[in-house]
Amino acid sequence: MKLTGAQIIVEGLIDQGCDTVFGYPGGQVLNIYDELYKNSDRIRHVLTAHEQGASHAADGYARATGKVGVVIATSGPGATNLVTGIATAYLDSTPMVAITGNVPVDLIGRDSFQEVDIMGITIPITKHNYIVKDIKDLGPTIREAFEIAKSGRPGPVLIDVPKDVQVASYEWHPEGPSEKRPLITVKDSDVKKAVEMINASKRPYIYCGGGVIIAGASAEIIALSEKIDSPVGCSMMGISAIPSDHKNSLGMQGMHGHFVSSKSLASADLVIACGVRFSDRATGNKSKFAKDAKIIHIDIEPGEIDKNIEVQLGMVGDIKDALSRILSAVGTHEHPEWRGQIGEFKKRTATVDVTPENMRPYSVIDVINKYMSADTLIATDVGQHQMWAAQRCKLLQPRSFISSGGLGTMGFGLGAAIGASVGTGKKTVLITGDGSFGMNLNELATAVSISAPVITVIMNNGVLGMVRQWQTLFYDKHYSNTVLDRKTDFVKLAEAFGADGYRAATVAEFEKAFKTAFEKGKPAVIDCLIDKDEFVLPMTPPGGSIDDIIVRKNEINMN
Repeated sequence: MKLTGAQIIVEGLIDQGCDTVFGYPGGQVLNIYDELYKNSDRIRHVLTAHEQGASHAADGYARATGKVGVVIATSGPGATNLVTGIATAYLDSTPMVAITGNVPVDLIGRDSFQEVDIMGITIPITKHNYIVKDIKDLGPTIREAFEIAKSGRPGPVLIDVPKDVQVASYEWHPEGPSEKRPLITVKDSDVKKAVEMINASKRPYIYCGGGVIIAGASAEIIALSEKIDSPVGCSMMGISAIPSDHKNSLGMQGMHGHFVSSKSLASADLVIACGVRFSDRATGNKSKFAKDAKIIHIDIEPGEIDKNIEVQLGMVGDIKDALSRILSAVGTHEHPEWRGQIGEFKKRTATVDVTPENMRPYSVIDVINKYMSADTLIATDVGQHQMWAAQRCKLLQPRSFISSGGLGTMGFGLGAAIGASVGTGKKTVLITGDGSFGMNLNELATAVSISAPVITVIMNNGVLGMVRQWQTLFYDKHYSNTVLDRKTDFVKLAEAFGADGYRAATVAEFEKAFKTAFEKGKPAVIDCLIDKDEFVLPMTPPGGSIDDIIVRKNEINMN
């Protein structure tokens, strides 16, 4: 059948199994939006308050569902407003397709109104991108974009479509969703070597990254940990790879990871790293990272092997398949001495006084844990609250923790929470800070407009907490521009947007507010007043090692 370019875009999205797109209309995508209007019974469009919010919503949708998220924006500022969201998705390997309009082909390069080279701008932060200048290429490009976005190591793909291409007509026929490209299979010789190394190990440690979640390999990780009697730690992106209450789970390791998790990794004789990239926040001083251990690194991306940490065995291929083959060949082991050593590490953990009068970050999260169900999603922004959530939230299912890792994007959380909730239909709790929330709080309008069950919990300390913590520790308490001193009333703000607003100065007040908001299941904001000098601990100083870790605040010289 002969369709216009705009029709091909909408039909192509539907053909790829896309049920929801996020975006914001403008002059150079009006033809696309006209077709979205005509097909609103077949594909849903979520109008956000800003294109950045739309890109984060598409990202959150993809992280929570495992499907490709889609965002649409017009040319010029509409397209450039997507850039932070595209970069966020790129650094966290999120499958996303961004479709932008552009001026007609014959006006490109003439400084036309709202013209920008979005393809050139996004080359470093996409898996691939296109500018479609011929209508005959549009259908195949959409199909290929989805294939690339979800294949191998997932990531964002951008398609820029000039206005005249949207208006032109060409033959198009549905072909059904594109298939993922076949995954690389780990070599048999590498599996054999890995089994030998695991069988010889006395102190194994399984280290999970986001690649485990992407590969759907949680069951294999759990089975391997139980068979070889190994603890499991994770990077921040690997949170939810296994249930946080599993007996072998030690939680997050790294700069702000649990002491027991970081110390166990440092004391292991074998680290089985799956789908991790060994970022600086995870390793600290690379020369001292797991210095007494042999390392097996399994990853779908060849470029990650030996990129940051040199390993004894690099295994390139599908993590799920590799773990399954290792499981079938490895012996069953018990390591009572190793377990005893880990038990000693657990004793060096900071305790937190939790009372109804003691408004501490962990106390707030404990209340959230009390009321949330197993399928509740947790989203975060970036900062101290993100680390408190990563350390303390009880997460029982993969894809239940939605957070910006690689780029560390303040303002990510609300859009992502909306997208995750839209994609799954589940209640989503956004844990944020007053600094991060201020970046994209306009998306409250979106949450209210679509009745998304997103409960926003603001850890409000009146400062940029993580930066202030660094200024306290490393910059002689020179609090340069980290005291916000804003007069914003978040309760009134929430009500102005049409959401419910609550304020809590004690844990008892917070529990009452959260219980009410969670049961109502409508957009709500809870303003939690916490002390500006709360710290995220443990903390390994930048460039430090496990020998430098700070576990308790009394270990810090605050003078």
